[in-house]
Formats: sequence, C-alpha cells, structure tokens
Amino acid sequence: QVQLVEAGGGLVQAGGSLRLSCKALGSIFRINDFNWYRQPPGKQRELVAAIARNGSTNYVDSVKGRFTITRERNTVVLQMNNLKPEDTAVYYCNARDRLNSYDYWGQGTQVTVTV
Repeated sequence: QVQLVEAGGGLVQAGGSLRLSCKALGSIFRINDFNWYRQPPGKQRELVAAIARNGSTNYVDSVKGRFTITRERNTVVLQMNNLKPEDTAVYYCNARDRLNSYDYWGQGTQVTVTV
C-alpha cells in the first residue's frame, strides 16, 4: 500500500508562483512514475506533468516552460511559475502501482490564481 500526502497550494495573483509537494509513504518500491493531475471547476481531470523513475519528464502543452516536476527519494514537487487564472484547479498527485496497476491518489489541493 502507498499513501500520497500533498502539501502546498493556495491563492496567488497571476504571474506568481506556488510549490506543490507530494510525499509517498509505504511501499514506494511499487511505484515507477509519479504524476500531477488537475481538475478545474466543472471540467474533467487532466494530466499536467509526469516524472518517471529514470527522471524523464512530460508536460501538457499549456504548462510547458512554466511548471517543473522534480523527484527526490519519495517526494515529488511541482514548481509552478508565471501562474495564470486558467491554472485554477484542484491538483492531485497520482502514482500507479507497477505490480497490480492500482492508482493511488493524493487528497487534492486547491490552487486559485486571481487576475
């Protein structure tokens, strides 16, 4: 079993920065990749950034050049710079169990960007 505990988020003006962190507890050897998803109000959840065990990363086009995902041991960080109002969403940390394909999710953290 793996538990994902998120921290960070909050309210910021457009152009500002926020840092989200996700700490994995438990059997972290079961996890290869970590992801950050977000769900804006009234919209579907979307994949924002991903980092593999080997350190390779991927980003959705809308955040490229502004967001950076990093991983150190069992903590994954999403650094968000130059935030825009359209980045407003609940952000979720995610990891898939490589042994049984079960998806683990963090509790979600609200990010609100004002004009």
